[in-house]
Amino acid sequence: MTSPTRVVVADDHPLYRDGIVAAVQAIGTAEVVGVASDGEEAVRLAVELEPDVVLMDLSMPGVNGIEATGRIREQRPQVEVLVLTMLEGDDSVLAALRAGARGYLVKGADRAEIASALEAVSRGQAVFGSGIAGNVLARLVDPPRGRGGSATFPQLTERELEVLDLLGLGLSNRAIARRLFLSEKTVRNHVSNVLGKLPAANREEAGDLARAARGDGRADGRDARADGR
Repeated sequence: MTSPTRVVVADDHPLYRDGIVAAVQAIGTAEVVGVASDGEEAVRLAVELEPDVVLMDLSMPGVNGIEATGRIREQRPQVEVLVLTMLEGDDSVLAALRAGARGYLVKGADRAEIASALEAVSRGQAVFGSGIAGNVLARLVDPPRGRGGSATFPQLTERELEVLDLLGLGLSNRAIARRLFLSEKTVRNHVSNVLGKLPAANREEAGDLARAARGDGRADGRDARADGR
């Protein structure tokens, strides 16, 4: 007999969270092994319980679903994440998928859709809800614009390369946090890691290295203050 899919449900809205728990339990092929009301708790339960799938709300206070997804995938890569949320803009969808989410469903999905998605995700397949804008997948599979970062700075993680690239645009931690859907504290930690791994004494010097790797002599002309610097 096949073991049921073990699921952690993370959502900050009690009524919706209870509804999702009830829907999952009613499926018959899945069981809820943990319930979280915020991203921090979702990460803790994922690490401790090692479920098959985390059903993750995208918008939660404190540590949001996107950051929580990234942390779970870093600490427990065998745990899959299925984002279940209201219809969001392309940037939010892309951020969730790039953080490691295996799939994305819009809130309002019925029990059959949830059951099918859980089964697919637990098998390592990708799931995309009907509410996703048509150009999201195209943007996701487009090769990144050449910045030479991974080749020039192999000691940096993918996330650190993203932070370094934004330092090259002169963005503040607050602006970087908004771009990458992270908390400012997490961005500060990434900036500190970048400075520790590169021959850069400060963020300005790190930005110079990023621009040099892109072949720019300076930032790309954007006014960083408009992004919250």
